[in-house]
Amino acid sequence: MDALALEKKALRDAELRERLLQLKKERNAIILAHFYQRPEIQEVADFIGDSFGLAQKAKETDADVILFCGVHFMGESAKILNPSKTVIIPDERAGCPMADMVNVDGLRKLKAQHPNAKVVAYINTSADVKAETYICCTSSNARKVIESIDTDEIIWVPDKNLGHYVSQFTDKKMIIWEGYCNTHDQLSVEDIMNMKQQHPNAHVVVHPECRPEVVALADYVGSTTGILKYCRESSHKEFIIGTEDGTRYMLEKDSPDKTFVFASKYLVCPNMKVNNLKKCVEALENMKPEIYVPEDVADAARASLERMLAVAPA
Repeated sequence: MDALALEKKALRDAELRERLLQLKKERNAIILAHFYQRPEIQEVADFIGDSFGLAQKAKETDADVILFCGVHFMGESAKILNPSKTVIIPDERAGCPMADMVNVDGLRKLKAQHPNAKVVAYINTSADVKAETYICCTSSNARKVIESIDTDEIIWVPDKNLGHYVSQFTDKKMIIWEGYCNTHDQLSVEDIMNMKQQHPNAHVVVHPECRPEVVALADYVGSTTGILKYCRESSHKEFIIGTEDGTRYMLEKDSPDKTFVFASKYLVCPNMKVNNLKKCVEALENMKPEIYVPEDVADAARASLERMLAVAPA
């Protein structure tokens, strides 16, 4: 973009931010944003976090309106935990392909085949699936969630890569669903090795949604919050990042003196990126798209989320 275009964009963004803050005050709203959101949204958010942190904050807020900047299942979780509040999202097209990889009928059949197992669902699932689940988890607390369950058999949905990672730290039998994150699963060993050749002194940090062979090459494996904490506190000055590109904003904000290179230019979730400032403003102006969850589904799903929130994060 040339200088004039950049200047116009900066002016437009400033106007949108001012309008958004005005609407937030009028609506008594809170803006929650996932780490994978565009920097322009992270800059105006009241709270930025991963799935676990956002679920906690949604449960704690006393705002009347929650503007949830993430993907659809996150808005559903906020609504389930706050049935009396209005939950809106900037763009209803912000879905999650991994969440769509598990369905209620298939999960019920698996439960019938393993009657003694309890279902652990990664929070990246629909409300309908959560309603069929004993307890939810995130990548930050998955290991503690698994160990908190009084059964030796676990049905794990939907991310096979995170399931494989967690299975290494438990003696429980895990029946793992064959889902995956389109963004993280595409990262390859070749990607990591090519980047290591270019940056031989860099530490490799990856998300456990990556493939097992990629995880095996990492110096650190953790949730988005874990990765941010590790890079912030580490004495190392250069890192190869194996998670979604949206984390760049907070990594560079936390540690401006450090160098962060992403393991692949394709580590971008298109669903997270459909949200922008203009859509946030329009959502609060029109109070839609609004998230609705049927009461019976919400009641069943709430139990699985509440159990998760009772387990301390990793």
